[in-house]
Amino acid sequence: MKISTINRFFNILLGGMAMLAVALISAFLSMRLAIHGREVEVPSLAGLTIAEASQTASSKGLNLNVENRFYSNNIAPGDVLAQSPASGATVRREWTVRVTESLGPQKVTVPDLIGQTERPASILMRRLSLDLGTVAQLPTDTESGVVLAQTPTPNASGIDRPRVSLLLAAPEDPDATAYVMPSLTGLTLTTAAYRAAAAGVHIASIEDVNLPTAPGTPATPAPTSAPVPPGTVVDQTPLAGYRVVKGEAVHITLTH
Repeated sequence: MKISTINRFFNILLGGMAMLAVALISAFLSMRLAIHGREVEVPSLAGLTIAEASQTASSKGLNLNVENRFYSNNIAPGDVLAQSPASGATVRREWTVRVTESLGPQKVTVPDLIGQTERPASILMRRLSLDLGTVAQLPTDTESGVVLAQTPTPNASGIDRPRVSLLLAAPEDPDATAYVMPSLTGLTLTTAAYRAAAAGVHIASIEDVNLPTAPGTPATPAPTSAPVPPGTVVDQTPLAGYRVVKGEAVHITLTH
């Protein structure tokens, strides 16, 4: 009787453990299927119109965000020039796919804004469908608010996107220590920050530029023939060589 009772106890125990193991495996498989069931493959959006790309992304349970606009000689205006994540990547549903919209070939002429005040300059840019980029100030004895410099320069051609950054005159502080703004272009963020600090200024804002990868599009925002690696400074305000004062803010643009 005792042996029979012990055997029955172990049989019940083993049966319970087996049922628990089956339940755990079933729960694991169900959770795995649920997780993977929420994953989708990012479709190819290149060459689609923004409306088509939005519809395609939505059909996969994804969101679409137009992050940048670039000029392109080969991609029609309003079509997707580049996307991130790339097509074929696996992401979760409700993920946001960032795209770059093509503006077609550059047709607008960059106006000469030097000598104007910020408001008329901004109005003129809006009329030409240009965006206002970084606005920085430089203490000078010139009338406050007047445009001292701009990027891109007047009548520039081959620019990558419709954005113009301005350097405005600000009231001069006679007690401020003046420095010459160093060149930060071509440097990494860490090196640029170190060089800026050595010149008595600091990096106050960083703008990322998503370089287009489609054929025929500009390789970089800066005029150079070599590829620019990610994390490189390609633009700065104030420009190199300008007078700056201690503690002044510097605005830079990085590739990513």
